[in-house]
Amino acid sequence: MSQTWATSGLDLHLDLDPAAGRRAALEHALRDAVRTGRLAPGTRLPATRRLAAELGLARNTVSAAYDQLVAEGYLTARRGAGTLVAPLAHPAPARTAPEPGPADAPRHDLRPGSPDLTLFPTADWLRSTRRALGAAPADAHGYGDPRGRVELRRALAGYLGRTRGVQADPERVVVTTGYVRGLSLLARVLGGPIAMEDPGLAFHREVVRHAGARVVPLPVDEDGAHAFPDDVTAAVVTPAHQYPTGVTLHPARRRALVDWARDTGAVVVEDDYDGEFRYDRQPVGALQGTAPDHVVYAGSVSKTLGPGSRLGWLVLPPRLVDDVVDLQRHTDRQAGAHGQLTLADLITSHAYDRHIRSCRLRYRRRRDLLVEALREHAPLGVSAGLHVLVRHPDEDAARTAAAARGLALGGFREHWHRPGPTTPQGLVIGYGTPAEHAYRPALRVLTEVLAGTR
Repeated sequence: MSQTWATSGLDLHLDLDPAAGRRAALEHALRDAVRTGRLAPGTRLPATRRLAAELGLARNTVSAAYDQLVAEGYLTARRGAGTLVAPLAHPAPARTAPEPGPADAPRHDLRPGSPDLTLFPTADWLRSTRRALGAAPADAHGYGDPRGRVELRRALAGYLGRTRGVQADPERVVVTTGYVRGLSLLARVLGGPIAMEDPGLAFHREVVRHAGARVVPLPVDEDGAHAFPDDVTAAVVTPAHQYPTGVTLHPARRRALVDWARDTGAVVVEDDYDGEFRYDRQPVGALQGTAPDHVVYAGSVSKTLGPGSRLGWLVLPPRLVDDVVDLQRHTDRQAGAHGQLTLADLITSHAYDRHIRSCRLRYRRRRDLLVEALREHAPLGVSAGLHVLVRHPDEDAARTAAAARGLALGGFREHWHRPGPTTPQGLVIGYGTPAEHAYRPALRVLTEVLAGTR
């Protein structure tokens, strides 16, 4: 007979074998729970009277079972302290592989792709959480609209229109669990083939392929993406700050891309991942604002707050809304409502603006220090974002030398669709990841590595 008891704040499922006798069955079930770790060392067990009442057993039966397990070393009993699971009562499971942890992390991390997570606005987030959940209706804790909470969709529509020039009707905004989720939804709805920038982030290409769409290269030069093909359903571009080259899509190319979408019926997917972080001039407005019926605007808080927040958004042309919402409903259902409400409050209270301005100043200082450290080189893409690209004749040698010094760097060659012997090489250096105290030491190691591998 299987029993479940929930006493003294402890829930535990016990399988009591009726053929073994009540005391023996209880001893076996408790012993098994300790051996397997379901009862952790130091866990206080219920008093014998309470456990007996929960399980429908005599108190003497429970007392005898406890005494036996104390004698065997599985439990300890002290007057006034109650009965507890003994420390190291069960052997630790054999480790089949090393567990990841701080020892595996590089001493200096200048890989691209992440912000400084120590900048997360914890105090503002907590204040917004209290306000948002304190005012939230009861339905915020249940299943909701697959598009996302209306509070956040309205806040995003206002914010994106104000800061990025996006035409965002809240009815056409879909909140996702991040950019990758949004890209996967679009790939499944649009089908393929889908053009993606070359060079570009290899992981995003894999996301599209896993969604069942074929990927074709979209060449990039010093003016951004060009040579848009006529036989694709969509083109995924990073117009504000191309990844990884850092170029901004030239105005003539922007017009050509919009004209191409209108003429072919294809969709432009605008990944605006670095739109907030431009340093030397005013940010370039979103492409979506010039052609909202042909461009999907995709963004997230992964670079502004951190990827752990798991919040992103799509601003869709009217013709895609129903299909994307239907797929969202039948796959991921919805992003977490509590986080959505908190972000909505963070935006409407303007704490989000203040946080981004603060981050922009910090990252600009870091960018300036990096450019100074690279004064003998010619870094590309320095006007915005959280990374720069440095050409290097042998990126493998440079990254190997860096790794020997505890420094992690990104490579350029892996971003090309079909890398080969003549593929341009270089280093993609991120300056967002290190905490403030660790940044200058990382730059010192970087300059020494570059000096030794030229």
